[in-house]
Amino acid sequence: MGDFKEHIHEVIFEAETPAGKRFDIALLVLIVISIALVMLESVRAINQLYGEWIYILEWVVTIFFTIEYLLRIYAVRSSWKYITSFFGVIDLLSIIPTYIGLFVAGSHYLLVVRGLRLLRVFRVLKLSRFLGESAILITALKASRYKITVFLGTVLSLATIIGAIMYLIEGEENGFTSIPMSIYWAIVTLTTVGFGDIAPKTDLGKFLATIVMIMGYGVIAVPTGIVSVELSQAQEESMASTRSCHDCGQEGHTADAIYCKYCGEKL
Repeated sequence: MGDFKEHIHEVIFEAETPAGKRFDIALLVLIVISIALVMLESVRAINQLYGEWIYILEWVVTIFFTIEYLLRIYAVRSSWKYITSFFGVIDLLSIIPTYIGLFVAGSHYLLVVRGLRLLRVFRVLKLSRFLGESAILITALKASRYKITVFLGTVLSLATIIGAIMYLIEGEENGFTSIPMSIYWAIVTLTTVGFGDIAPKTDLGKFLATIVMIMGYGVIAVPTGIVSVELSQAQEESMASTRSCHDCGQEGHTADAIYCKYCGEKL
């Protein structure tokens, strides 16, 4: 039984082996087919002609994904760690819409979430550098989250003040019917989106709008600079491999790693 479990783990989780690579390629093909079926079903003309066949194929693919998901839980030593991992959650979300569709009409269209499973292509093609770079990006985003939170709070406060001032300047007769509506205008202008559904009419209002537009360029540049600094600090020399932990199923370990960096188990 232990050898069988080890073999299942090797086929499903390991992209370095021939069997594992073939399995992952077949999995990616099924994911693409599944997403295509959902898209085709939304086309009324195609659905009228081939709706029944599409429905059957969706269930065939879903049953395969269900079996695959259960095998993944079986193959790892710690099932809960896999279930609560990023790919574990995505794998679960990729199958439950079909079952919910038995009770809630139209929910099966949520199957497009299976597109997230295409991230496994990095393992299949052995693009280990992308795994390493993604880890660096995640580290940088985590490190900059407090600075960005403070920055966003400052921007929202500024938009509130500008909106209130613009409401006093323009008033309801010029489209600024309330302070919330004026704050909406301030956010749209400050972020340089510029829908144009509301625009100042008075000279003073236009002058304030000009200042807000110029400030918008700074608003865009600040978070970019924050993340860029953190990215430079998070650079690592080593590359991640596609080896997965037998205990939790997580990937992204360095080539010379002996223990899993997520759960501490020996690789």
